[in-house]
Amino acid sequence: MTDGQQTSRRSQAWFGARGRSGMVYRSWMRNQGFGHEVFDGRPVIGIATSASELAPCNAHLTRVAEAVKRGVWQAGGLPLQFPTMATGETLMRPTAMLYRNLMAMEVEELIRANPLDGVVLLSGCDKTTPAMLMGAASVDLPAVMVTGGPMLNGKYRGQDVGSGTHVWKFEEDLKTGRMTEEECFFAEGCMARSHGHCMTMGTASTMACVAEALGMQLPGSAAWPAVDSRRMETAQAAGQRIVVMVEEELRPSRILTREAFENAVRVNAAIGGSTNAVIHLTALAGRVGVGLSLSDFDDLARAVPTLVNLMPSGRYLMEDFCYAGGLPAVLAELLGGGLLHGGQITVTGRTVAENTEHAERVDSDVITRLDAPFQPAGTGIAVLRGNLCPDGAVIKQSAASPHLLTHRGPARVFDSPEAYHEVADDPDLDIDENTVIVIRNAGPKGYPGMPEVSNVPLPAKLLKAGVTDMVRVCDGRMSGTGYGTVVLHVAPEAAVGGPLALVRDGDPVVLDVPNRTLRLDVDDAELARRRQTWRTPAERHDSGYTWLYTQHVEQADRGADFGFLRGTRGHEVPRDSH
Repeated sequence: MTDGQQTSRRSQAWFGARGRSGMVYRSWMRNQGFGHEVFDGRPVIGIATSASELAPCNAHLTRVAEAVKRGVWQAGGLPLQFPTMATGETLMRPTAMLYRNLMAMEVEELIRANPLDGVVLLSGCDKTTPAMLMGAASVDLPAVMVTGGPMLNGKYRGQDVGSGTHVWKFEEDLKTGRMTEEECFFAEGCMARSHGHCMTMGTASTMACVAEALGMQLPGSAAWPAVDSRRMETAQAAGQRIVVMVEEELRPSRILTREAFENAVRVNAAIGGSTNAVIHLTALAGRVGVGLSLSDFDDLARAVPTLVNLMPSGRYLMEDFCYAGGLPAVLAELLGGGLLHGGQITVTGRTVAENTEHAERVDSDVITRLDAPFQPAGTGIAVLRGNLCPDGAVIKQSAASPHLLTHRGPARVFDSPEAYHEVADDPDLDIDENTVIVIRNAGPKGYPGMPEVSNVPLPAKLLKAGVTDMVRVCDGRMSGTGYGTVVLHVAPEAAVGGPLALVRDGDPVVLDVPNRTLRLDVDDAELARRRQTWRTPAERHDSGYTWLYTQHVEQADRGADFGFLRGTRGHEVPRDSH
């Protein structure tokens, strides 16, 4: 049935088998109408898709999969589509982050268990992209990422509005009486007017760009809008390319090197990317055995200015970014400044420098130059240390208020985000603009799942008084579409006994971003006394996936992955049971 070269292909352990085993595998596949010739040893390409109507950002991926299939057939492969779970942040409770690791496990095991030689990963919402990359990296078969693309720019009363970012703005307008309920309801449809993920530089757009910066996505494909015909062209090209990657044995382990991660960290700084990239890149690095620490995000990014003028830090949206030159234009600018490893291999089989050789910046207001950046070097994600966050915390400087980057104020502590929301609209709430709002028990184990709750809205009475920002400190995350002076990912989290658990109302909190510190101005002896009375919270889950999660999730500074999933497990063909 096959020649010697073809039988070495992984899928031939199934489709090239003789006797009863081969008959079972081939005959059941033929009930879908496949002719016998597709089992001739050609590369079998899995198309993993997180398409789901419960994950609106991913709902259109079935159509994207059809474009990938065309490319696979054109290149001489056999495309086989299969579903994965979809972790959409828009609907899932308590948070999609709780299920990122579960999705990564599912992707890994589906790839390994099936007769695949390579895989195309179709993702949309922000957790699906890192989950698929994590799963594919753990198997280490040739893989290429295809993200579903951003929505078209939102349009409301003559202005561009950004998904997520304007949710926070409209909420403030509603609370202060600048917007009516009817106007807000109408604006919802104006904000989300096509298929695709958030068109701000939120986490979905960030992770699409990061996947391209890592070399796991075709050049320029991160930014095409979901409904642009060129989104389908890039999907078809990915289908063609994965067949060649199988022939070349170009695996994630060759692409996802330390240099690739350094490139991704610097690109995240240049695009004003989400703080969530820190969590996801750290977890992905752990899957491939690359040492990537929290400090690297500060050290590598300090020399990188913010080049991309996009919401929530700037003015424009992903559609503008795409037509201004997209990520290749950013990469070319960084390469010109010696800030990237140009020799790093990518899924094209070519290097980063070769891929961007003809990149063009069309609009210098959207994608600025290194010598005239949107924001100067050192204004990206900062990593803080101190007695309040001994294992680190992060803050997105480009989305914060400059006057609050150095601040001292009394803590007002809430043991959950829900506890804060219960009183946030109370006109008698004992909080002023100098207060530091502390939200705890929102970390990986404590919530569980580390939800995007850290940028809680300001108290209604302060919004009405004209206050636009306050310092907030939390062991949870913030949506990449959000903004404000918010310290995130405090580690260790309160639920495991981190210092955040010891803070009391009125304690002075000192934030000094230029010096990268966050501390509680309470003497060590007092903190030691408080620790003696602190008790570990009772376990709330004794079975099911949530129990597994809380037992094995690592802290934010290690990517909130499961410890037992660190490293690769390879793609050895499982035993034949037939």
